[in-house]
Amino acid sequence: MILFPAVDIKNGECVRLAQGKEDEVTVFASDPVAQARYWKDLGARYLHVVDLDGAFSGVPKNFGLIKAICSEIDIPVQLGGGIRDIATARKYIEAGVRRLIIGTMALEKPQLFSDLCKALPGRIGVSLDAVDGRLKTKGWVEDAGLTIDDVLPRLENDGICFIVYTDIARDGMQTGVNLDALAALCAKTSVPVIAAGGVHTLDDIKNLYPLSKKGLEGAISGRAIYVGTLDVKEANAWIDAQ
Repeated sequence: MILFPAVDIKNGECVRLAQGKEDEVTVFASDPVAQARYWKDLGARYLHVVDLDGAFSGVPKNFGLIKAICSEIDIPVQLGGGIRDIATARKYIEAGVRRLIIGTMALEKPQLFSDLCKALPGRIGVSLDAVDGRLKTKGWVEDAGLTIDDVLPRLENDGICFIVYTDIARDGMQTGVNLDALAALCAKTSVPVIAAGGVHTLDDIKNLYPLSKKGLEGAISGRAIYVGTLDVKEANAWIDAQ
């Protein structure tokens, strides 16, 4: 099980949003590259980076910073936010990103997404971001009119290599993870699942751990590791001890 520290970039700074709302921003660091290095030095095994400006605008806004992160740290990086065409995806892979997380394109342009999975096999995951089971797109601001059950068979057939599942109502709120929804998703698919939204303390990692035997690859944590309710070193030590 992997703990993925989150580096969410907005206006060139490292931030966290509450429930994904663009106007509910807390700035945690002015230098995302230094922050990425900090998590790596604490023992992070994989980094989760999001171009929030890209997610809201639909075009990459922080390519230089993301390329710098990939060149500065020697752990793999997964990236989401504003990747809406194959050329952009290739550019990020060439810059050193290990794998990409696609949200809006996967739901709104199924043929393009299928082509992307074929163009970059083994590199493409999908972000399924839900409120009460209904999927959101465009930085979580628009209702896709779909549920996970509506899209999962198609995405699996396209060749996705992982799923990031976010319970938007819990994201940035430190209210605990939605274990029932995650367990249900893991039971429906053989694709590895990553939990996001609500990871608050070591107890959440402990509660998630049994699902690692059922297809959970790991958990993303942002606000909790920045404010200190979850310690990266302690969490990794506990995972290793299992």
